[in-house]
Amino acid sequence: MTDTPLTAYKVLTAEQMAALEQDGRFGGAAIDVADGYIHLSTAVQLTETVDKHFAGQSDLHVAAVDLAAHGDKVKWEESRGGQLFPHLYDEMLLETVVAYGPLQRDDDGKVKLPVAG
Repeated sequence: MTDTPLTAYKVLTAEQMAALEQDGRFGGAAIDVADGYIHLSTAVQLTETVDKHFAGQSDLHVAAVDLAAHGDKVKWEESRGGQLFPHLYDEMLLETVVAYGPLQRDDDGKVKLPVAG
């Protein structure tokens, strides 16, 4: 049994989401490409990530990624505030996305997780 989550989340623009759906893969946003990995967040980290890195942006989407499907291409590394974040050292494949949808918030402002249906 592991203490690390088995699912992580990627925030995508509408254009990036459309490309993922069309191409079946996502090589990363500009920051991901520059850093050499795709930045992901846990469910607990997601709202802070959106607030810090996507403030004022609209038409965003959230993709839930099956980390086990990426195997050793996922590394947990220290980042913001000393927290461990999942970083994907590979393309994100649509077949490993278990749920996705438009970014929505609950009444408290917390980002809602996408639900598979």
